[in-house]
Amino acid sequence: MLLLAAGCTPSPPVRTDTSSSSTTATPGSVASTSASPSAGGGGSNVVRIIAPHRGGSLLVHGTYPHVDSTCKHFHQPKLDARYPGLVSIRRAAEGTLSLTVTLPFEQYLQGIAEMPPSWPFAALEAQAIAARSYALASTNWSGQEGEKLGTPICATTSCQVYGGLPTGAIGATKRWWRAVRRTTGQVLLYDGRPADTVYFSTSNGHTYGNEDVFGSAPLPYLRPVVERDDGASSVSRWHVAIPYRELARFLARSGDWADGVPIARAKLTRGSVHLSGGGESRSVDLAEFRDAVNANAPCLEPGRYPGSLPSTIPSSWLSMSAGSHGVTIDGRGWGHGVGMVQWGAYGKARLGWSAVRILAYYYGGLRPQPYPEPGLIHVQVADGLSKIRLTPSGPGAKVNGERAGSGPILVGQGGLLGSE
Repeated sequence: MLLLAAGCTPSPPVRTDTSSSSTTATPGSVASTSASPSAGGGGSNVVRIIAPHRGGSLLVHGTYPHVDSTCKHFHQPKLDARYPGLVSIRRAAEGTLSLTVTLPFEQYLQGIAEMPPSWPFAALEAQAIAARSYALASTNWSGQEGEKLGTPICATTSCQVYGGLPTGAIGATKRWWRAVRRTTGQVLLYDGRPADTVYFSTSNGHTYGNEDVFGSAPLPYLRPVVERDDGASSVSRWHVAIPYRELARFLARSGDWADGVPIARAKLTRGSVHLSGGGESRSVDLAEFRDAVNANAPCLEPGRYPGSLPSTIPSSWLSMSAGSHGVTIDGRGWGHGVGMVQWGAYGKARLGWSAVRILAYYYGGLRPQPYPEPGLIHVQVADGLSKIRLTPSGPGAKVNGERAGSGPILVGQGGLLGSE
């Protein structure tokens, strides 16, 4: 989801930034427990930390193994987030750590970071209902009200973005929480089951049928519709110019062009980019071309790419023109192209459309209906970590069933907890 990216929606237009500096441990304030992952029946490879009661939370700072990179201005990845509920840390066979949060379903929805909370309220309500429906559909939920949802969901754009609780000032976030509360229990149903309400950021003037993008059987509520209301998006129409000398470097780094050979021309033909220069000639699939440029442009030339765009080449809905010194690419949109257009929902809400009308337009006339919700959901928020520091918001946190202090709790690849 920019939020906007998309429920299981692959790429959003504006994403809420949930990163923040974590609380620094004060000497002597670290939890004085030395419990191992096997304590409390947690299993030899699992540590379970429960946040303090009455609205408490855990501030999580996760460190990833060091990455050697040739990219300019490379930033070592890290995790900084705040979560309510139960945090489970599991150690893999190779020693890296994964983190799963178990929390009430409605609290999970409150942490969805797919749409700016400052947007019109009707758009927020439409997003809340779409996110709720998507979560239930993607986890095959069919239980009774309040039962635990056994199937976990991921926290990235591969599912829908879950950012947890704000690490700083709450501000406009309360508007999103209100939209979630106002739509509690409201789900889009098809044939009596939650509909697969995928969504994305910005269109190229229309949406696509699910079978055209995902290759799945056609669904009557994911039919193409015309989109005229997402023009406020910064990627409604976009433009990027890439000099041939830089394009050659980007493609060579991915093995799509001979290293050191100049490119003199690039032409888009039937889904492939034909490249020529220096006595060489090659055709590269458009998707492969985009992947290479998007990965390597900000790595090799971070001062120029992606600029104000979410990625150097945001979508495959584009045209390409070759000049004497480089290629110019003009395009539209961002995202997979199926279901609700988030910036379109923004535009329709500005025109006075209700959330119900917005959803019916994008999802084949479906309207929200009451449906049982699970009590708890498991959210897989990170994996591949080497160390995790968790700071409870106050006293009352528990580690593997034992009460912990209010200071930082450390979990390393060895699985033990202790002070820094």
